[in-house]
Formats: sequence, structure tokens, C-alpha cells
Amino acid sequence: MLFLLLTPPSLSIDETDTETDLLHPKDRNALILFKSQVQDPYQFLSSWVGSNCTNWTGATCSNRTGRVISINLTGMNLSGLVHPSLCKLLFLETLILPHNSFHGSLPPCLCKLRNLKTLDFGHNMGLNGTVPPCIGNFSMTLEKIDLSFNSFTGEIPETLYYLKSLKYLDLSHNNLQGNLGNFGQSLVYLNLESNSISGTLPCLSASVESIWVLNLANNSILGGIPSCISSLRELRQLNLSFNGLRYGISPILLFSDKLVLLDLSFNSLSGLLPRKIAEGGSEKSGLLLLDLSHNQFSGDIPLTITELKSLQVLFLSNNLLTGEIPERIGNLTYLQVIDLSHNLLSGSIPLNIVGCFQLLALILNNNNLSGEIQPELDALDSLKILDISNNEISGEIPLTLAGCKSLEVVDFSYNNLSGALNDAITKWVNLRFISLAQNKFSGALPTWLFSFQVIQTMDLSGNKFSGYIPDGNFNFSLKFNSSNFGTTTSFEQLPISQSLQVKLSVIVSDINELGFDYHLFSAVGIDLSRNLLHGEIPVSLFGLHGLEYLNLSYNFLDGKVPTSLNNMSSLGALDLSHNSLSGQIPENISCLGNLTLLNLSYNCFSGILPKKQRYSRFPGAFAGNPDLCVEESPGEACQTKGLPTVPNKNFEEETDGPISIWVFCISAVVSFYFGIITLFCSARTRNYILQTKL
Repeated sequence: MLFLLLTPPSLSIDETDTETDLLHPKDRNALILFKSQVQDPYQFLSSWVGSNCTNWTGATCSNRTGRVISINLTGMNLSGLVHPSLCKLLFLETLILPHNSFHGSLPPCLCKLRNLKTLDFGHNMGLNGTVPPCIGNFSMTLEKIDLSFNSFTGEIPETLYYLKSLKYLDLSHNNLQGNLGNFGQSLVYLNLESNSISGTLPCLSASVESIWVLNLANNSILGGIPSCISSLRELRQLNLSFNGLRYGISPILLFSDKLVLLDLSFNSLSGLLPRKIAEGGSEKSGLLLLDLSHNQFSGDIPLTITELKSLQVLFLSNNLLTGEIPERIGNLTYLQVIDLSHNLLSGSIPLNIVGCFQLLALILNNNNLSGEIQPELDALDSLKILDISNNEISGEIPLTLAGCKSLEVVDFSYNNLSGALNDAITKWVNLRFISLAQNKFSGALPTWLFSFQVIQTMDLSGNKFSGYIPDGNFNFSLKFNSSNFGTTTSFEQLPISQSLQVKLSVIVSDINELGFDYHLFSAVGIDLSRNLLHGEIPVSLFGLHGLEYLNLSYNFLDGKVPTSLNNMSSLGALDLSHNSLSGQIPENISCLGNLTLLNLSYNCFSGILPKKQRYSRFPGAFAGNPDLCVEESPGEACQTKGLPTVPNKNFEEETDGPISIWVFCISAVVSFYFGIITLFCSARTRNYILQTKL
């Protein structure tokens, strides 16, 4: 009895069965020490005072013992080292600290937490070192480990391959390496994306009845795809993209009808496209996304793909596919995105494609397609992206396309289209990008040409447009007029063609539902070069503060360059070459802060270019102006630097032959369900962001 009286209450709290909200003193001291080493700018942990556990933000205690059983500090902008004091929370079952800024290595003493079920330090970026080797030994109840989006190095600990309780493992977006082993437990979720893991694909035979998500994208996995992968009966998502996989796909590799996402893109797979994907036949498949792009598949598009009734996203681009687009593609009524670009497809765009009435993006560029744009395409009234560039499509733009009121990105460049610009285009009120370059359009430019409010890029180069540049109300365009838009464009003069750059994002917010979005990476600019335009340049065109490039070269423009050009603060590239412009070059044009490309050659400019204006940084920019003098040094007589003008310039001949055009190349950074891709003058790229609810 005397012993009980002398025993402090804190030592007997583990023995009592009465409910309490009191935080055990040992755990309280451990948390206070952890807090003292953490930077907490928003004072989320200011509530960590007193002994009432219910008031401690992010902490959960046992009602019976007062011991801390859960810590959840997600997204609180905390930073600092992960202090070893957390190891003293011996009854901890859940430790969740993701989306913060912790750095350094994980304390090895975390292996003392033998009751731990969930360990989550994802999205801290600064955590480094190796994953503790004991991580698979210290708890027989550990079910979930998430160390994604950090900087861990070394190999996957051997102990993780044998941790029987483990169900969910996410080590994606780190710097892990070594050969991939065969996990010996019944995993439900395995994500090792964006590491440097090598070896061949394991069969995961212990997970045949359990695994839902298998993501090994963006690693260095080699060899073929073993047919045993199809034995994963519960698999919903399989992503093996961005690896070194080779060879053909075996016809016996068939998945269950539960698979909703299959991504094998950016490998070196060859042979024919798989004729069957699901065991029960294509019509029974629940597949929502099929991505076989950026491989070396050949042959035609099999009709069985048009039987994937649930399909919402189809990517077959950048292969060696031949033949025609199947007529029955219109059977895929749930399709939102079709990308068949960069193949060898022929024939016309099938009329039945209008059956894909939910279509948001139709991307068919860089093929051998011919025929005309069918008027019936107006049925695709949800379409945002229409890209048929670099084909052999002819005829005019149908007036009925006015019905595609949702269009935001339109690329008809490098075809054989003709006729005048009709009013159908004015109905595309959300237009952000339009390119009709390198066709046979003719007639006068309409007065409504610059009336689109959110237009960012307009390219009508390489046609036969004539007449004047319309002096319209340029104030309509928010991007053309916003000097705060931000210049992120890197301009280079490269001997390649300008190309549209779009990042497509597919978001899996639910196991049976996909969402689609895109980001356009293109300079804010106008290109009317290589046409038959004449007259003076409208003064208002040179008052656009947000314009990043302007190309009016190879026309018959005359008159003077408006002095308002000096107000174009965002201008990075200006080409007015090969016209009949005259007068003096506006002063201080070379002082435009972002100007990196300037070409005023082969005009009729006159006057003196003072050396102090630093025009020497634009070599060749003034050739072909005989009356233009460039000052060698201040105070000395200038010297004529121009070459003789080109006599009897025959524009028709010139535009029919090989030409060298200005190219504005954009560098941009993109996110996937699984990562970030950097684009440098590439054609078209795409990223996914997958958020799976299990």
C-alpha cells in the first residue's frame, strides 16, 4: 500500500483502464523536443502546450493510456531535421509528415517504432541518404510506406522485399538504383516511378490476387514484357513508360477486364499493335487510357481497338503505323483525346469520327492524310484542340466549323488548304493558338483578325494573303497587350520548323474516371511573313506591350517603322526583312531589354546608326539597305554597310522553293501522374498526373 502511495501518477497511467485526455509525460517531452528543432512559420504547432492531447494539432492519443498513437502534420510548411525524439513515441501507429520541407536523413532509431502501421514522409524533397536498411524488420504491422518525391539514394532495402505486412509502397521520384527484385508479399500498390532502377520486370507472383497499381515508369528497366504480368488478376493501372523495354508484345499477354490504365509509351517496343488486350475480348474491357506512343510499332491500327467501349484516351503517336484510320473509331463514344500524330497513316479523316461526340482533343499531325475537312466535323462541339498539321489535306475551311465554338488550339499548317478566311473562325471566341502557315490561303486579311480576346499565337505565314494589314482594335487581346505576361521564351535561330507545343494532362481522380487538361507553351506572337501584303504597318501593331515576337518579313510593306516600336517591352524577336520599308530606324530600338533577334535587312532604310546604340550585337540585321550608314566609332563618318537591294524580286518563285524562316523555340517544364518532363524544341509532349483512391 505504501508503494502505491509513493508511485507517481505518470508511471501508473499505462496500468489504468479509465479514459483520459491527458498526454503521457514521456510522449509530451518527446514532442516538445521535436517541436523545438522545427521551423514553423505559420505556427501550426503553437497549440502544443498543456497536457490535453485533444488540443495538440496533428496528434492523436489513446483514450486509455494517453500515449501518442498518431502524428499527422501534412502540408504545414514545416522544415528542419527529423529529430530522433520521435523515436521515443513507442506506441506510435501512424507517422505522417508529407508535403513539408524536412531535410537530412531519416534517423535510424525509427526502427524502434514496432507498432507502426503507416510511415509517410512523401513530398519533402530535401530528405536524403539511404532508406534505413532496417525499415522492413522493425514492425510486423507496417502496411504503408511513402517516401516519394525526396532525394533518397542507394538501393531498395532488401528487407522490404520480405516484409509480409506491407501493402502500399511508394518510393517514386527519388534517386534509387540497383536491380529490381521480386517482392514476396501481397502488395496492393507499388510505385517506383522516376528513379534509376534497372534489371528486368519481375512477375510479382505473390501479388497476383492483390495488386491494383504497378508503376515502374521512368527507370532503366530492360528486356521484354513477360507474359506473366497478365496473371495479375486485380491490376487496375500498369505504367511501364520511359524505360528500355524492347521486342514485340506477345499475343498471350492479355489483361483482365479490370485494367483501366495501360501505359507502355516511350520504350522501344516493336512489331504489330496488340490485337487483343483483355482476356474476355475488347468489348468487355474496362480500359480507360491506352498509351502505346513513342515506340516502334508498325502495321495498321487493329479494329479491336475500336471495340474498347470504355476508352477515354487513346495515344498511338510517334510510331510507324500505316494504313487508314479505322472508320469504326466513331464507336468509341467516351473518347476525350485521340493522338495519332507522327505516323505514316494515309487516307482521309473518317467521317464517323463525329461519333466521338465527347472529344476534347483530335491530334493527327505529321501523317500522310489527304482529302478535305468534312463539314460534319462541326458535331464535335466540345473540341478544344484540333491539330491536322503536316499532312496533305486540301480544300477550304468549312463554314460549318463555326459550330466548334470550344476550339482553343487550331493548327492547320503545312497542308494544301486554300480559299479566303471565312467568318467561321470568329465563332472560336476562346482561341489561344492558330496556325494556318504554309498553305495556299489567299484574299485580304479580314478586319476581325486581331479581335480574339485570349489569342496568344497567330501564324499565317507562307500563304498568298494580299492587301493591307488590318488596322483593327488590337486592344481586344489580353496577351498581346499585357506587359506583365512574363517573357519565358528562349529565342534561337535554328534551321527547323516551328512547332506547336502542348502538354496534355490526364488526371485519374477516381478509378473509373479520367479528367483532361492541357497547357500551351508558345510565345506571344504574330507571324504574317511570306505573303503578298503591302501598304504601311499599322501604328497600333507596334503598341502591343505583351508581344514577344513579330515576323512580317518577305512581303511588300512600305512606309516607315512607327516610333511606338520602342514601347514593345516584351519583344524578343523582330523580323521586318525583305520588304520596302524606308526612313530612319527608330532610335533606341536596340535598347529593348528582351530583344535578342533583329532582322531589318533588304529594305530601303536610310540615315545613320550611332555606334552607341549597340547594333553590332545583331550581325547582318541591316544588310541590303544601301542608304543606311553604320557608325564605326563615335564622331567619325559612318560607312555604308548595306548590300545592293535585290532587283526584280519574284515573290511567287521564292515562296515555292526551299525557304529559310525564323524560328522561335520555346523551353518549358511539364508534371505527370507520375513526374515532370523538360521540353526543348520538341514536337508535342504530354504528362499525366495520376491520383488513385484506394
